[in-house]
Amino acid sequence: MQKIPSVDLSDFISGDESRKQKFVNEIGKAYEDIGFVALKGHFLSDELVENLYKEIKNFFELPVKTKQSYEIPGIGGQRGYVSFGKESAKGKKEGDLKEFWHFGQYVDDNPKLEAEYPANVTVSELPKFNEVGKETYQMLEKTGKYVLRALALFLNLEETYFDNYIHNGNSILRPIHYPPIKEEPKNAVRAAAHGDINLITLLMGAHGKGLQVQDHEGNWHDAIAQPDELMINVGDMLSRHSNNRLKSTIHRVVNPPKELWGTSRYSIPFFMHPISEMPLNCLDNCITAENPKQFEDITAGEFLHERLVELGLIKK
Repeated sequence: MQKIPSVDLSDFISGDESRKQKFVNEIGKAYEDIGFVALKGHFLSDELVENLYKEIKNFFELPVKTKQSYEIPGIGGQRGYVSFGKESAKGKKEGDLKEFWHFGQYVDDNPKLEAEYPANVTVSELPKFNEVGKETYQMLEKTGKYVLRALALFLNLEETYFDNYIHNGNSILRPIHYPPIKEEPKNAVRAAAHGDINLITLLMGAHGKGLQVQDHEGNWHDAIAQPDELMINVGDMLSRHSNNRLKSTIHRVVNPPKELWGTSRYSIPFFMHPISEMPLNCLDNCITAENPKQFEDITAGEFLHERLVELGLIKK
């Protein structure tokens, strides 16, 4: 595997059919081959990115007791604060070396879903925190919508196939803080090897070393985006729906060299989820004699619940 391919969303939305098709071909091939792209031309302004980093640093610098007051019991960590070491990768007992926050969907015009999703948590100490988080959430969701439109065309579906499934979807924006490492970690890393649960993940903050992607031969490669790029990867839901034509790639965040243990690292993934009723059944046009159906039928909600139990965030 060479370095992660770079694509430009402005090609897709340019109004020029040949540029649009070029983007569809490039992103589709990258996701068939390695499941990751670096994407320019997204909807986040430099000012918004700067404001978001400022707000999340302010939050994670609050006293532990204050942060823990925003940890909401009984919702599997879906909103608010999740404290250090609580989450572990599937099949791993050691907790990851991170703490994080969750912003969830701002439901539009759907009282049923409003009642189903936990409410977003307001941080009273930081007046701009929630406002900046909401704007970032909506710009990443808009970016993801166009990426999924390109993938729908690549899979020979109608361009807006995913639109109704992701409108009011159960997506999560997760600012993560990997604190300085104070002592030799006992078999723990900042984020152990894992695949994402959702349709696609849009990642801010992959500008320094740390994120690594595994190729099909099991080798690990550094995945580093340019400052104006988002790293976007396929999640398990989309891989399953496409009968593994689009690959959900195993990735991890490794600990830095010892001389950098004293530094914090921030990264901000947006996990794009559909509404829970979305069927993840393998698409008919992704099932062939060479690639027979690989997965049982399941809805997105059932699959998410199954995985949250495996991650230890929801008790059986």
